[in-house]
Amino acid sequence: MSGFAAFWEQGDLVTRAVALLLLAMSIAAWVLIFWKGWLLRRARRDIERGVAAFWAAPSLADGRDRLAGVDRERVVLPLVDAARFAPAGGTLEADGRIESQLTRRLRDALHAGLRHLQGGQVVLASIGSTAPFVGLLGTVWGIYHALLSISAAGSITIERVAGPVGEALVMTAAGLAVAIPAVLAYNVFGKLVAACEAELEGFAHDLREIVAQRS
Repeated sequence: MSGFAAFWEQGDLVTRAVALLLLAMSIAAWVLIFWKGWLLRRARRDIERGVAAFWAAPSLADGRDRLAGVDRERVVLPLVDAARFAPAGGTLEADGRIESQLTRRLRDALHAGLRHLQGGQVVLASIGSTAPFVGLLGTVWGIYHALLSISAAGSITIERVAGPVGEALVMTAAGLAVAIPAVLAYNVFGKLVAACEAELEGFAHDLREIVAQRS
């Protein structure tokens, strides 16, 4: 028995808890990677199709109807609803110029959509930054116990040291294996979210100009 199996068999509660934590982090990272990859791909396609369908409509109402059938993630449609919303009179929300009211409502709708697209990014960043240290903790703890066992045996040779230490180093490799995909996915998804944000900001700006002129 060698490698991780031997490390698990000889490990105590701490080493096994570290191994299970790395397993949970790996599962969480891969679930987020597949989910966010699907979400952002669909959202970006819907933004392109939805914006094109909206500007091809003859009116705001018709444009909203066309957009509703395309925007499955609901990141563009709230911008149109925010632009068409009329606050009740006699409230602070209704004070100020029409342009200022539009800017505030569109900004809030844009931020809500971006929060949806950015969901899970903090988890990926946390896994990517902490998994190597969790693996290192398991390695240090495993080496410590391996050296205690070797010392108790009374004879120290390179053969006795190399095996247990090598098995403990598996935890460091496991931590890196968890962290690397999470970091790569975080960077890729960050660029995709930024691209979606740029498109949504451009649409919100143009929509504000249209609605302000008609008010």
